[in-house]
Amino acid sequence: MHYCSTRGSVKGWNFEQVLFSGFAPDGGLLMPEKIPELNLATLQRWSKFNYVELVKEICSVFISSEDIPHNDLSDLIDKAFCHFQLKEVVHLSKLKDGINVLELWHGPTMAFKDLGMLCLGQFLKYFLKKNGLQATIVVGTSGDTGSAAIESVRGMNGVDIIVVYPKGRCTKVQELQMTTVMEDNVHVFEADGTSDDIDVILRKLFADLAFVKEHVLMSTNSINWFRILVQMAHFFYGYFQCVSPQEVSSLPPLEMVVPTGGAGNITAGCIAVKMGLPLRIVSTVNENDIIFRTIKHGDFSLASSVKHTLAPAIDIQDPYNMERIFWLFSEMDNKLIKVMMEEFQSTGKIKLQDRLHSKISKIISSCSVKDDVIIQTMKRCWKENHYLLCPHTAVAVSYHYKNPPSHQRRCFLATASAAKFQEVLKQAGLPLEIPEKISALETKQTQKISMQKSANWESILREKIKLIQMRRH
Repeated sequence: MHYCSTRGSVKGWNFEQVLFSGFAPDGGLLMPEKIPELNLATLQRWSKFNYVELVKEICSVFISSEDIPHNDLSDLIDKAFCHFQLKEVVHLSKLKDGINVLELWHGPTMAFKDLGMLCLGQFLKYFLKKNGLQATIVVGTSGDTGSAAIESVRGMNGVDIIVVYPKGRCTKVQELQMTTVMEDNVHVFEADGTSDDIDVILRKLFADLAFVKEHVLMSTNSINWFRILVQMAHFFYGYFQCVSPQEVSSLPPLEMVVPTGGAGNITAGCIAVKMGLPLRIVSTVNENDIIFRTIKHGDFSLASSVKHTLAPAIDIQDPYNMERIFWLFSEMDNKLIKVMMEEFQSTGKIKLQDRLHSKISKIISSCSVKDDVIIQTMKRCWKENHYLLCPHTAVAVSYHYKNPPSHQRRCFLATASAAKFQEVLKQAGLPLEIPEKISALETKQTQKISMQKSANWESILREKIKLIQMRRH
């Protein structure tokens, strides 16, 4: 398996090169040069696997044994998932009226980001040790990514991590999960702006190829292909949990409803569809609705500002993974994608070609909800099921209440524990179920570096990266 850029200038990269990369050198995103189609016999065999076995199988498809021998790959994934509360790692809760909630948040930071991030940490450690290298990870976060990224490498030799989060736009728990980590290799920055503002700066950093190479910079945002790779397991596992092994032979369709921010999860879902999984993906968003406008009208254009909502982890107006989706549904037309995305970067808007828009719309639909609907959905789910939804999962489940199913089955990705959103639970008048590891955060010391709106964030981060390098030597 080799990898290429969505914009065409990179071809033939191996998995290790991709793992240690952020954006491709041409500004595009890295993807497999081909998406293998699975036959029915393979899908039937996979349907009997548990979650961890599925992750191993999917990784084996996209990572050659020359990059990582099969036994090593299996051991790395086992090590990553030993940190989860549940033996099965993820859990499907079946609620009333056909609401199947796939809980992806049973890891150390109680968010789905743990699934890909802890695996990434193990794979990173493997290659650094093998090659005698050191690396600096740079991550922007709108909420849960930062704490999961920190958790995956905290205290790890040979790795420093810089996390940048937007001031006042994460929950108190999310912020404490980042700022209470005292390991010397963890550096947390609070930026007075939005997560999209942060992404602009990080894109500039990774565009400086000489600087990236000199300091061995990498990203563990879903810019990184490996995050997408592991997230594909959500879709296969969810499908096999909702469709019995006996039914798999007829490949009945399933709607997978996904709360969407940077579009990493729906990218993974689209690849699963290309591999042969019969999914219809519903991308649900809050009032930051660029994906809704793209799917509905072919209008991929930036709004004037990012709205601060009750579902802060998806307060994103520039979902960079949409480039991967455009590439997939354009039949990997890197020349088209290069023109499209360079126009978007210069003007902030593009209109999708009718043919591309039509292909995307056949697989993905979308809806956008306001904060009052999030609250209503959380209240209704509690009333009918005594089940607490986090506000992001409520964005997804609201689709079910607005569009009651006729015959189709549905699975909803639950991306975080409700316990991380105590302020929203209070606002909705719902009971607070606070785990001890969350309440313990309140008593811990915190540390962070603040960056004012007027400051040169790129310069500050560059200086920090240089200091990290100097300290190592």
